[in-house]
Amino acid sequence: MATEPTLSTLLRPRYWPTWLGVVVLRITAVLPLPVLAALGTALGRTIHAVYASRRRIAAINIALCFPHLSEAEQRELVHDHFVQLGRSILATGIHWFAPGPRLDRLFRIDGREHLDAAIGRGDNVILLAPHFVALEIGGIYISRLYPTISMYQYVKNPVMDRVIRRGRGRFGIELVERKASMHHLVRRIRSGKLFYYLPDQDPGPKKGIFVSFFGVETATYPMLSRFARLSRATVIPCITEQLERGRGWRIRILEPIENFPGEDERNDTEKMNRVIEGAIAAMPSQYFWVHKRFKTRPPGEASVY
Repeated sequence: MATEPTLSTLLRPRYWPTWLGVVVLRITAVLPLPVLAALGTALGRTIHAVYASRRRIAAINIALCFPHLSEAEQRELVHDHFVQLGRSILATGIHWFAPGPRLDRLFRIDGREHLDAAIGRGDNVILLAPHFVALEIGGIYISRLYPTISMYQYVKNPVMDRVIRRGRGRFGIELVERKASMHHLVRRIRSGKLFYYLPDQDPGPKKGIFVSFFGVETATYPMLSRFARLSRATVIPCITEQLERGRGWRIRILEPIENFPGEDERNDTEKMNRVIEGAIAAMPSQYFWVHKRFKTRPPGEASVY
């Protein structure tokens, strides 16, 4: 675990621009969400127009996953994704600073009975939370309602690291550094904390296995199967949707994944990807398409980027 920086370190002149950004975020945190959504739409369109490299990555990802769409439909989906991304960026101040009662007004939860039933049975629970644009705020709000644990990667800028950890953890979520031992996480899951698990970024050639994702052989972390087996946990998909016109967010808690984990880690990972595909199909513009999801290719295959 990284050493907590001293106040003198945080106040060095090199971090003054970061502190200015934090002040701006605190100001945006008190603005009405519909105002932030309108400004975020403009921001997203600007990012779409200016950042050709990220626009290209999103276009390649969407073309691979939705080859049945026409070129015009794919371009529209890319544009819509950047709008959703812009709205999420401008809501960051709310993510990190909004008080609990305000979040209560901005959130609705569908399917909570699935989670409560599992807890009522005494199950250990892993929440499968794929990378949608509202992923962060969903986990923060879940931690307001249930004892929760999640993984965290430290940020090199100590000011941002401090702000992010305090913002995400203000309702009591336990943030565990990604390099922590699996046994520590398993013990925390067995202690009764929900594990808010983010599964589907590119793991590289050494840590992942290749399974189908929208028909493309994709390097994928097999860790969900391992965590579920070791902690004897029920896996429940948890999807956070950013609602239109700044109306807040909706968390959709789906039914537990049946017969999971099974006997085969690869089959489990395929099953996880099928769940993620279904969630993406329900709101395709909100999946995090600007990430190089297909960066790692099977041996002998050229880069798609």
